[in-house]
Amino acid sequence: MKKCSRTAHNSLTELNITPLLDLAFVLLVIFIITTIPPVNDQDLKLPTATKHLKDPPRKANYITVLADGGISLNKTPVPSLDNLLQTLIALRTDDPDLNVLVRGDIKTKYKDIRAVLDICQQANVPKVDLVTEPLNK
Repeated sequence: MKKCSRTAHNSLTELNITPLLDLAFVLLVIFIITTIPPVNDQDLKLPTATKHLKDPPRKANYITVLADGGISLNKTPVPSLDNLLQTLIALRTDDPDLNVLVRGDIKTKYKDIRAVLDICQQANVPKVDLVTEPLNK
């Protein structure tokens, strides 16, 4: 009867972790693939919100952005974004706790809303909100 050599005995006691690493990498890849949300180009119908209505601030100033890109502040037409910036700076100087609500038509381009939000940021307006319609169910 032949006994096992010393080298054969040592190799049996060592743990080969290569298959365990392969399994860990496969599980990692599966986890990454399943957690990344799929990106679909879908038609969006904005703006809508839940039925929880928020009361408007007591001293709210409304900036309305029309579908054609026209802008008005408190129902007064504003000829350009520069004029809007100067008006907001004057209002903020008079009232440091200035509240601005931005309203946009559903067909308003996002770049027009973004431009108004940028102007509010440049004017250091502390409170800016977007106005939406409640979602009818």
